[in-house]
Amino acid sequence: MKRHFGRFADLVLCLTFYTRLPLGWTAAEGRNFAEAQWAAPLAGAVVGLCGAFIFWLGFTVGAPSLLTAALTLAAILCVTGCLHEDGAADVADGFGGGATRERKLEIMRDSRHGTYGIATLIVTLLIRWSAMAALPTPWMALAGLIAAHAASRALIPAFMIALPPARRNGLSAGAGTPSWPVAGGALAMGSIALLAGLGIVGGVISAVLLAAWFFFLKRLSFRQIGGQTGDVLGALQQGGEIIILVIAAILAPEIS
Repeated sequence: MKRHFGRFADLVLCLTFYTRLPLGWTAAEGRNFAEAQWAAPLAGAVVGLCGAFIFWLGFTVGAPSLLTAALTLAAILCVTGCLHEDGAADVADGFGGGATRERKLEIMRDSRHGTYGIATLIVTLLIRWSAMAALPTPWMALAGLIAAHAASRALIPAFMIALPPARRNGLSAGAGTPSWPVAGGALAMGSIALLAGLGIVGGVISAVLLAAWFFFLKRLSFRQIGGQTGDVLGALQQGGEIIILVIAAILAPEIS
């Protein structure tokens, strides 16, 4: 009973962190955030499910595909509170505008966004919006969105192990380091989401591209700031989500 309650508490902790859903009152005290990260893909699946519901509503009332995709994206941004979008923009500003490691970290901690960050937000939002608009049916949207949000968050625990925190204080440093069983469990759930949502071909292609993105960002972050931060983890998720949505959009006519 305690084991099952602990798993539920881990899921609630991830949902509370990765979304703005009003679940804080259900959270148990004393849970280890790093060890709860096995549930990050499940939190992502909930985000994808919320987006798919709005997509279904737009499709049902006959809204144009571009409008349906825009409403879906808006709903996802509301559910997540733009957590990872903010991280991706901060990384773009810091890596692009800082001359030294210390200056890059200082820029990333600044709540204001510069040209690099704004441009990154515009481009990433446009890509996601266009990919969602290319999904022909609510079922394809459900499969693609759940796969994108679950698998992209499944990368986070392994990345926290692969790179040390770049700061001694901060969100990532305070979260701790997950164990490999936690990271492996998250990756397994992400793989299942990919195969279930995109099929064998789409799942394998996405997995290869996600691995390439993982190691590219790992190398880039180490060279730029000597480790990872919460902002880098946000950029990791955003890149992974984009990869999967683009693959889903390309393969949608064949799968449907």
